Amino acid sequence: MRVDYNELRKTVLALTEGESDTVSLMATLACEVHHADERFDWTGFYRVVGPELLKIGPYQGGHGCLVIPFSRGVCGAAARSREVQLVADVDAFPGHIACASSTRSELVLPVENGAGDLLGVFDLDSDQPDAFTQEDADALTDLLSKVFAKAI
Repeated sequence: MRVDYNELRKTVLALTEGESDTVSLMATLACEVHHADERFDWTGFYRVVGPELLKIGPYQGGHGCLVIPFSRGVCGAAARSREVQLVADVDAFPGHIACASSTRSELVLPVENGAGDLLGVFDLDSDQPDAFTQEDADALTDLLSKVFAKAI
């Protein structure tokens, strides 16, 4: 089952209408995205909690790393550069952190509020190699910008 991004956008925007609490938005988005596509093995957020530091936030799937510095891994690279990280093979990514040994590919998107503050990153892992596409990255980037525009 491949995600229908038009349906997902409608659902998420309806569920989050009027909400500005960052953790509530993250929890809702993680749940809806996780269950939208069988490729998504782990779906969740790492929140900025201090200078150059991410901590696990709302997620769906098995356990994740609790703390990730900006200097390490795919999530750290997305936070540090504020650029989408589309990784077809995590074993080929320098400094990849293996939070789950089943992860083969990863898509990590920076999450900013409407003021441009970095709130964290949205991390999607798959147990399939090369599972994510530019279409996934573009659609999720657009959805994140809409959902977190009024986040506090």
